[in-house]
Amino acid sequence: MNIFDSFNINSSGMTAQRFRMDIISENIANANTTRTKDGEHPYTRKVVRFAEKGTQTPFSRILNERLDHYSGRGVKVVQVQDDTWTQYNVVYDPSHPDADENGYVTYPNVNTVTEMTNLIDASRSYEANATAFNASKNIATRGLELGQG
Repeated sequence: MNIFDSFNINSSGMTAQRFRMDIISENIANANTTRTKDGEHPYTRKVVRFAEKGTQTPFSRILNERLDHYSGRGVKVVQVQDDTWTQYNVVYDPSHPDADENGYVTYPNVNTVTEMTNLIDASRSYEANATAFNASKNIATRGLELGQG
């Protein structure tokens, strides 16, 4: 592992966490959206899935063994998935324009407290990757300074 691998790992982590923060922000912004473009369903919460960067199938792993050694590892966004396991919030509000025939409104399955907790987690992960990136940069700079002495 060389010094540039750590830059790749940390930058991939920062990119992934930044994307996660964007999706969380979208969830929070749509927490009260009772009707999407199709006009029938409320907004559905989205969740980001990560995976290790550089994992390959057995054939491509063997074929690219040397190239993969230099590509570094890290994390990548695999999928933005709709949260189908959390139920929508149903609230009795017969005056709401999106109320059903019984007076109930279906709100998104977005819990603002959960989203804020996830946002703090993503922010801290981003900061940790930025700190590690800066530490690697300082080590590289010191190494160059030693070579000049």
